[in-house]
Amino acid sequence: MDQVMAAIIRNRSFEATIPQLIWTAETVSQVLRSIPRFFFQSPRSIGRQNGFRHRTPLKRRNLKQEFHNARKGVLILGPAAHRDAQKVQLGLEKALEFFHWVETCCGFTHNELTCREMSLVLAKGSCNSKLLWEFLKRMSRRGLLTTPTVTCLIKCLGEEGLVNEALTTFYRMKQFHCKPDVYAYNTLIFALCRVGNFKKAKFLMEQMELPGFRCPPDVFTYTILISSYCRYGMETGCRKAIRRRIWEANHLFRIMLFKGFVPDVVTYNSLINGCCKTNRIERALELLDDMVKRGVVPNQITYNSFIRYYSVTNENDKAIKMLRRMQGMNHGVVLPCNSSYTPIIHAMCETGRVVEARDLLVELADQGSIPREYTYKLVRDALESSGKIDLLDEKLCTRLEDGIKEAAWKQLAVVLPACCPRAFWSFQINRISHCWVSLYGPKEKAEICSRVFLGWKEQC
Repeated sequence: MDQVMAAIIRNRSFEATIPQLIWTAETVSQVLRSIPRFFFQSPRSIGRQNGFRHRTPLKRRNLKQEFHNARKGVLILGPAAHRDAQKVQLGLEKALEFFHWVETCCGFTHNELTCREMSLVLAKGSCNSKLLWEFLKRMSRRGLLTTPTVTCLIKCLGEEGLVNEALTTFYRMKQFHCKPDVYAYNTLIFALCRVGNFKKAKFLMEQMELPGFRCPPDVFTYTILISSYCRYGMETGCRKAIRRRIWEANHLFRIMLFKGFVPDVVTYNSLINGCCKTNRIERALELLDDMVKRGVVPNQITYNSFIRYYSVTNENDKAIKMLRRMQGMNHGVVLPCNSSYTPIIHAMCETGRVVEARDLLVELADQGSIPREYTYKLVRDALESSGKIDLLDEKLCTRLEDGIKEAAWKQLAVVLPACCPRAFWSFQINRISHCWVSLYGPKEKAEICSRVFLGWKEQC
């Protein structure tokens, strides 16, 4: 398999010795799964985020417009930003070449798994939709195209922002001899919600609610729409539009209860977060009480919504009360998290309650968590300005500063290898030299360590 990947990356023809390998569905799928990582991913996204996961809400893409912009030299934004068009085209060609070569020269028979992986490669390439349709037609004639495969393809197209292509794939399922199920509907509804097309998503759900429909909505259908109204609906639009979407989410929640569906913690968390962000704290508290009555256990995300709201409105006592309630009922995690303490500490510093902010910082550190650098500096500066810097223990400051530096080292070590390999090796040498000097003292030891590290690098 390594020889095949080397031939694909270097754009070489597959040698005659490679067919002697025994290909299985898993190895073929693994090769196809590796192609997007080498050819489709932008160099600027390496080290920042996982492949093909983007910030929301997505913008609906138009392939024709992107093609014309690329010819004119206009910058393309979104999932396809900073991609090399020639490299993407080469990846598609090598994937198709390998797909046909492994069947014709190696005697391998494709199945549903390899067909699915190949269709995902064509979808992630997203350069020529006709190529994808022709491939799907060929696989449909061979009986390799199933409903789960088309559902995965719809999900991939939705993650790429190609919602029009996802809709076309969904409506062509009958042409591919596939019957859409509730999972296909839910996947398409989620893709539509991510680009803000709530009207079409609600139309599909209303179609599912028709009497005698073959795919009635389930609890996940309502949860997807409710969470999307509360999450993506608040990213864009005026205040009136945002309030309207929160009202739609509450309306769907009541319909969901009327039809006998039991909402889960994700549904409640989405509604509570939306109500807190739109200053409907009474409704959020009602949902929390209803959540407990129905036996749904709140988690840390539930309480963090209330903590952030009370911290923003400077109701610090209520925020602390909510934090203690979470800790007393064991509804959160075992160890305290920065996301729960940080809003309260910032609000305490803003309102002049510096001593209480210091106590919360010490409580967070004593239980094994390291605060963010900005939070630590904020508390320290507030204590200095009020003349109470003596309340911070020197040992505590040293421990917090060392923990913050260690977290920064770890984050830098993740980003540097992909961004600049030469800077990464220099970074590792300096780090090891610093550790050696701190342990043994003499500078010669650090130089010896650097030489050893360079020799190890050359051997690797």
